[in-house]
Amino acid sequence: MSAFRVLTSVGLARSAILETNHAAIETPVFMPVGTQGAVKALLARDLEEMGAQIVLGNAYHLYLRPGDVLVKEMGGIQRFAVWDGAVLTDSGGYQIFSLGLLRKIQEEGVTFQSHIDGSKHFLTPERVVEIQENLMSDICMCLDECVSYPSSHDYTKASMGLTTRWARRCRDAKKSGSLLFGIVQGGMYGDLRLQSARDLVALDFAGYALGGFSVGEPKGVMWEMVDAVMGELPSEKPRYLMGLGFPEDIVEGVRKGIDMFDCVIPTRHARNGNLFTRAGRINIKHARYAHDETPLDETCGCYTCGRFSKAYLRHLFVTRELTSYYLNTLHNVSFYLGLMKRIREEIRQERFEAFYNEFMSEWKGGEV
Repeated sequence: MSAFRVLTSVGLARSAILETNHAAIETPVFMPVGTQGAVKALLARDLEEMGAQIVLGNAYHLYLRPGDVLVKEMGGIQRFAVWDGAVLTDSGGYQIFSLGLLRKIQEEGVTFQSHIDGSKHFLTPERVVEIQENLMSDICMCLDECVSYPSSHDYTKASMGLTTRWARRCRDAKKSGSLLFGIVQGGMYGDLRLQSARDLVALDFAGYALGGFSVGEPKGVMWEMVDAVMGELPSEKPRYLMGLGFPEDIVEGVRKGIDMFDCVIPTRHARNGNLFTRAGRINIKHARYAHDETPLDETCGCYTCGRFSKAYLRHLFVTRELTSYYLNTLHNVSFYLGLMKRIREEIRQERFEAFYNEFMSEWKGGEV
């Protein structure tokens, strides 16, 4: 039986079930980012209570600390982190890309210097798969090269070809029962994105990710690239848009047929005092909230909104109390997971188009 079953479709938007080793995931789904094996400022208990189904870890960071072999000895990332849900691990391609002058890309693999202590490391596609299998990830990602924006057509084409060859090696190296996703690259060139998608589909992965975005490109160009490849990706496989995004991006992505999302926005914004509400985003440090006795969002059922006023949350933030990080992050992640739950319900009730129009007309993407 296929690991991915579509239940209901409304246009390109669909609700589905993705079966993994540790959980049956309802999609569309948002994956909170737990780079180091923990979602910043939250406990696994919080994620379970909020209805999180899957979190994202990073193979690059977990390889460096505490080490994939140690995690394997501890029984895998779920047992190590005491997390009962599923885990997807990114290969680390984006993190290696961000090292710039500290890395060298070759056909065989990537040589890079650790951002922690400067030590040198060499990772091949085969080793990246081995690391993720040692972590016992439910979903593993192929090693890819993420190009900067802008990049020339010639360089992007060569990079795309390397990513495809690496993907084939990752597929051949896979040994465990985890799901392996290929990553569509091609920069901001529609012809290259199309070619990348076709080449990866021919390799028959369990799912397909769209990578190489959020590198400085205009939002409109990004959506053009998404549109360019969606028709090439098989409808019976999950589609994952990596590293995106704001609530409006998620709603738009679902409408275009995306099933899986991850982003650091809800956790990073929480630590900076930017909190998402049904009306839009607020900056809790503003003086106008100093005497505000109302909750962040009266429609939100999270612990933060159920107990605390904006005035108290502002006090915690401006005094740099650690509790601020916890309560803010709890709310933002709950908001994202609640949005995804509502999206799934709207699709199942075949009301998604009406919801999309209502959301886009009412949502204020900036600060309110």
